[in-house]
Amino acid sequence: MEKQIKVLITGATGKSGGAAIDELLKMGYPVRALVHQPDERSARLAAKGVEVVAGDLLNLDDITAAMQGIDTAYLCYPVLVPGVLQATAYFAIAAKENGLKGIVNMSQISARREAKSNAAQDHWAGEQLLNATGIPSVHLRPTFFDDWFLYIRDLIRENNEIALPFGNGRWAPVDSADLGRVVAKVATNITPYAGQILRLYGPQEYSLAEMAAVISGELGRTIRYQPVTIAQFFECNAKRPASEHFIQHVTHVAEDCVNGVFAGTNDLIETITGQQPETLSHFFRKNKAVFS
Repeated sequence: MEKQIKVLITGATGKSGGAAIDELLKMGYPVRALVHQPDERSARLAAKGVEVVAGDLLNLDDITAAMQGIDTAYLCYPVLVPGVLQATAYFAIAAKENGLKGIVNMSQISARREAKSNAAQDHWAGEQLLNATGIPSVHLRPTFFDDWFLYIRDLIRENNEIALPFGNGRWAPVDSADLGRVVAKVATNITPYAGQILRLYGPQEYSLAEMAAVISGELGRTIRYQPVTIAQFFECNAKRPASEHFIQHVTHVAEDCVNGVFAGTNDLIETITGQQPETLSHFFRKNKAVFS
């Protein structure tokens, strides 16, 4: 695709969206960022030369306006709140009306028709909607992010404990910055990936007991893995209130994780970005102060 294509990034003040913007700017592409509301984070984007617009992914008029003059777009809807299917439907309509040349869609590894998680099933349904537009669409299905550990940082910092409801499940943690680089590369070169589901993994698969050993080495103290029930997990993290939607999602992706849905690894991130993905060790090394 030509260098002058313009990319719309949603979730622009989030981690993968922010990393995608940084990579696009480095590559020399013009970027428009859709943010929920102007704040210090959006001001920093504007200072980098990003065109910032405010809007709601659950408002069709907002999305339609944000897509005017855009060539390709990245859809990233937060898993913490319901509405991904509605947002995806609006995104599909607006993309069709504005003649977009490509869509990069952030889905999830557990997205499938038979998923028990409402969010995971809605992500799968959203993939079908985007494919039906006829616009070249690419669906990113990452496994769990290493950023998940930030959700339980208080337990790690105060109790030296990883308390998660994932049993003996295994996965290769993905870093959000690597996801952002994938978004930038794919959004500016849709053709080779059009219609594909890209399963994205970190460089090494672990059990949680193995992750605890890695984390212990980086933090310089013993971190234990403590398997817990869903109820215990949210009780342990009562400082961070969770919606019924999020509880339902975690309940069923925990089952998926135990059943091997999140397991595996590949070199797709490195192949697409030309850069080795970040390791779990490096994630904890660079965030050591947060967990200490």
